[in-house]
Amino acid sequence: MTTETEPYKNFKLMHAITSRIRIIAPVLKKDEERTYILEILLKKRPEILQVRSRPQIGSVVIQFDSAKLPQKNLLILLDAVLGNIAKKPSSHLKPPVKDDFQAGPLESVDLAVGGMTCASCALLIEMVFKRDPKVMQVSVNFGTETISVQGHLNKTEVCSKIESLGYHPASMDTLSQRRALIEKERERIDLARSRFLWAGALSLPVVAVGMFMPAARWLHAMQFVLTTPVVFWSGKQFFVKAWRLAKQRAANMDSLIALGVGAAYGYSLPAFIRRRGHLYFEAAAAIITLVLLGRYLEERAKGQAGEAIRKLVDLQPQTANVLRDGVEIIVEVDAVEVDDILVVRPGEKIPTDGVVISGVSTVDESMVTGESLPVIKEINHRVIGGCVNGNGVLKVRATAVGMDTVLAGIVHMVDQAQATKLPIQKQVDKISAVFVPSVMGIAALTMGGWMLAGAPFAFAFGNAITVLLIACPCALGLATPAAIMVGTGQAASRGVYIRNGESLEIAAKLNVIVFDKTGTITEGKSKVSDMVKFSRLADYTILCLAASAEQHSEHFLGKAIVEHVKDLQIELHECHYFMSTTGLGITAEVDKKQILIGNLAWMQQNNVAIGDAETVAASFAAEGKTSVYMAVNEKMAAIFAIADKPRADAAQAIQHLYRLGIQTLMVTGDNEITANFIAEQVGIKTVIANAKPEQKLAVIKQYQDEGMIVGMIGDGINDAPALAAADVGFAIGSGTDIAIESADLTLVQGDITKVTETIQLSTDTIRVIKQNLFWAFGYNTIAIPVAALGKLNPMIASAAMALSSVSVIVNSLRLNNTKGE
Repeated sequence: MTTETEPYKNFKLMHAITSRIRIIAPVLKKDEERTYILEILLKKRPEILQVRSRPQIGSVVIQFDSAKLPQKNLLILLDAVLGNIAKKPSSHLKPPVKDDFQAGPLESVDLAVGGMTCASCALLIEMVFKRDPKVMQVSVNFGTETISVQGHLNKTEVCSKIESLGYHPASMDTLSQRRALIEKERERIDLARSRFLWAGALSLPVVAVGMFMPAARWLHAMQFVLTTPVVFWSGKQFFVKAWRLAKQRAANMDSLIALGVGAAYGYSLPAFIRRRGHLYFEAAAAIITLVLLGRYLEERAKGQAGEAIRKLVDLQPQTANVLRDGVEIIVEVDAVEVDDILVVRPGEKIPTDGVVISGVSTVDESMVTGESLPVIKEINHRVIGGCVNGNGVLKVRATAVGMDTVLAGIVHMVDQAQATKLPIQKQVDKISAVFVPSVMGIAALTMGGWMLAGAPFAFAFGNAITVLLIACPCALGLATPAAIMVGTGQAASRGVYIRNGESLEIAAKLNVIVFDKTGTITEGKSKVSDMVKFSRLADYTILCLAASAEQHSEHFLGKAIVEHVKDLQIELHECHYFMSTTGLGITAEVDKKQILIGNLAWMQQNNVAIGDAETVAASFAAEGKTSVYMAVNEKMAAIFAIADKPRADAAQAIQHLYRLGIQTLMVTGDNEITANFIAEQVGIKTVIANAKPEQKLAVIKQYQDEGMIVGMIGDGINDAPALAAADVGFAIGSGTDIAIESADLTLVQGDITKVTETIQLSTDTIRVIKQNLFWAFGYNTIAIPVAALGKLNPMIASAAMALSSVSVIVNSLRLNNTKGE
């Protein structure tokens, strides 16, 4: 509930009473050091009585002596202190910094990276960035071909470092830039296909001749003529990359291919000229061709794995109709600015997020929210970019552009999830980092061993090449990212947006799930069913005062009162003062009257005499209704009964969780009778009522201390601490921004049956990862010794290597066939 009356730059004032305030400061989020510094600075002032903070969400509660330090002065002080803290990067995040440079501002850079040919490329880029003391954290994902860098490097410096390694960085800050990258991806697939076809056409006669080992000179000459363009044109990329890496004292899969092909061709050329010795032209040509086939199939498979992202990006139209100086013009969507007036005709996609200022229409939001029915939009209604307009013409004022839109945020969320490295992948990376040098060593030992055993040079040389070519670090590198990419894409297609891939792994291990009640188990579509007066004020006056006070509230119960009064066509009055206390209620001033609206504890905290209201509330609670107390000028005025029925799918979702062996409980700020009434309807047996935000957090911690893996599902500001503390936090998509920001996953349509689908998808994803790793490790464990023993030839080795990577991606794509329950 945003309640600030002044435009503070460095925090958001969430609630305030005479001697206590609560703020959310983005600069403090997940930064314990900066939070600690703020506490130290505040506690130095005698007027500050107590400071309580939650770094997970950047929340700070301050109790102070308002007589010595007026609230307004405290807020100005906080804004200044937080501004100074924000200018200095947190030292616990910084790596050891060399003395020869000045650390710049802390930045986060996300880029696409072209030119990566295998998972070893991603490891190489990571390794180079990790050596830079300016870099705090880096993650390179070969599957999505992206890099995420956090540290003291700006975007230009990151691009320069990537280019020095021979790769091609590209911006992906807007959806238009993402669309351009997708087009390049299609071009890359076409190029990979073209290279393979040309190499195949030239290699086929070379291999055919090599199989029969003819002595005719002209046939050997034909092999030389056809192999040379295959090696130096089709295979040029391998040698160029290997040379660049060699200059960096590094190696990857391209190094193995270049070494193997170069050795085969280099040995054959003098043998051909001298007309003496074995020729390996067919091996060199076949190796290049089969590896190119593998790369082509891999590019196609990766394209299918990223289909979810492409569908999201394609939602945004490429142009927009904008009114400027009264003239309608067509501009690129990236040229749209905040406050531009957009004209959206029937059947067109809405270019960007905005607010309707003219017109009435229906909008299909199914692709973003999962809501199947079109939603009516009229003046002051918000619209989401990428959704399809219905029958009417709308004029929309743009409120967000570029990466600030809902659609771009969803794409970025999926990006971040796919870029996350799971704990299981970090172990694989350690193995992959030493894989290529180890294979080179094994190849050298193979050749030396056979030579010492008295084998002919050609035989020993051929076995060494086979070892180089059979090894496949790509299968190891792709095992986890490929499955995560498909799994998060599948979740997105089902209306579950995952902020980090790690939560997808942990979801499979959940054994306790904590539910909020209002807006989570219930629909959150609360309606006022009854009102009982305890004042001489007229019904009209009480309703007007209540709705006028609550008109700025984001809470479901407050919104229900406002909607009820508007339905009665009672005109609202101006609210001159509004402050909210999370988990309790609000204080407001309307028509020079002090209004208190909230729960029983809020009335008691403000010393309001309850009288018979508690008895009335008990009767409402027995019917499953929530009571909202109202006091005017510190005297009990009325009590509202608000009914909110359980979601249609809630009982089914709880039963599914029970069948999975997961314990469920409801923790709610509502009273015990109402909470038990709703819990009984949906099948939850454990209920904790009258819970404040800190109590919800304590419940999460209690189960975690008992060794449980805990999930939390909520939608409100009061759920944010618990969502952040849970092992996996699920936010209801229609909930508050801070709840969604604190959670790991967002259930876009609010369908809590998607929780069981997500758990099942998590289980399937982890199973596929384990299958991929088993295949990748098993393949290399068996193939390398067999090659060293001389049981394979180079052509078969290169074919097996190419297919091993493809098999990992194809296995991951099976996740697209899993269906939700």
